[in-house]
Amino acid sequence: MDVNRGMMVILGGGESGVGAALLARAKGYTVFLSDRSLLQESYRQVLEQAEIPFEEGQHTEERILQATEVVKSPGIPEKAPIIQKLRQQNIPIISEIELAARYTNARLIGITGSNGKTTTTLLTYHLLKTAGLNVGLAGNIGDSFARQVLEHSFDYYVLELSSFQLDDMNQARMNVAILLNITPDHLDRYEYRFQNYVNSKFRILQNMRPDDTFIYYQESAVIREELDRKKPDVRLLPVSLIDTPQPGAYLKDGFLVVNDFEIPLADLPLKGKHNAINMLAATLAAQVVGVQPDVLRAGLLTFRNAAHRLEPVGEIRGVQFINDSKATNVDSVYYALESMTSPVIWIAGGLDKGNEYDQLAGLVKEKVKALICLGKDNQKLVRYFSDRVPTLFETQDVNEAVAKGLELASPGDTVLLSPACASFDLFRNYEDRGNQFKEAVKRMMS
Repeated sequence: MDVNRGMMVILGGGESGVGAALLARAKGYTVFLSDRSLLQESYRQVLEQAEIPFEEGQHTEERILQATEVVKSPGIPEKAPIIQKLRQQNIPIISEIELAARYTNARLIGITGSNGKTTTTLLTYHLLKTAGLNVGLAGNIGDSFARQVLEHSFDYYVLELSSFQLDDMNQARMNVAILLNITPDHLDRYEYRFQNYVNSKFRILQNMRPDDTFIYYQESAVIREELDRKKPDVRLLPVSLIDTPQPGAYLKDGFLVVNDFEIPLADLPLKGKHNAINMLAATLAAQVVGVQPDVLRAGLLTFRNAAHRLEPVGEIRGVQFINDSKATNVDSVYYALESMTSPVIWIAGGLDKGNEYDQLAGLVKEKVKALICLGKDNQKLVRYFSDRVPTLFETQDVNEAVAKGLELASPGDTVLLSPACASFDLFRNYEDRGNQFKEAVKRMMS
């Protein structure tokens, strides 16, 4: 163990917090973990076995404010009283990503965007893994980055990075960065100012060098304008659905083209224009680190996406049910509806995050025959869509939502759970919402 480096306080005792605590302890810090909620038993046991002191159900300010440095869970907002007091005392606050990046020499591939980052991260990881590279998966997905740095010696990490994680990253450097899109999301955490959120996403570029690579979606006006302002000194590689950038990645005549590699889009498992962007970006990133064409082809053809992202759940009397619970903002729903080829019974609702629904109006008119509002407060959805859909129904019960969806559908239709909202009004998280939806469908099928 190194000499004592000072007092590291970890705020939050979930996957990232416990991993950060273990790594900090191993690197010579005195560590104290504090969580206002109760810890999961598995995490409690890990901390006890490592003899790391912790508290749960409270934040003891006197002890926390003794910190030399604080690792903050991305779920804790900047306006939280304990964070404000730490700021007042100029105690540095970092993310688990920042901490872990200090202690690895691996090449880091960071992926962010308002939508699509999980799919793109998983696909990039799959392509590198298929190539036989020694690679870890971390960030906003999978196991703790910090704990993997402690326990493994990967040559690469593929990191899904949320804006909340980027906010507390200062020195971490990505060797390859992907920015898929920026659309209004989480504005409640950014003083309802879109530019603040844009600034957060662009933090993925900080510390990158001229020989590092930035992959971005060319048709995003927000990204283009910000690049024009910032003029980052990095290698820029665009992804496009309408142009043929060289070098870069694009669609042409039904083929996914990434520099000298191409494959028919119809052969690939991910559908919809948004997934074309994701596949182009992931393939380009894999190519940048040396994955060869035959491996790219094999990886793309064998990829299976994570749950809750346009996930087929089952069919009842000719009606398809699709779980897209991860669609917690309007842009995600746009992509989901855009990919639908049959009439849709749309299930939406939850905890609103400052949504504006204008961009959905055309698609809803074209594809949605009924809207089922699943949430405690559906006023905003009802107010906007009551004159835009033939049928509108409200409920706070997922089983009733599924039953009503089947009742309103005809054979060949699709019942799509794509909420556009956070899940915390009725569910623990988006996974819980998606799982309850799937269970409700399965009960209807039996």
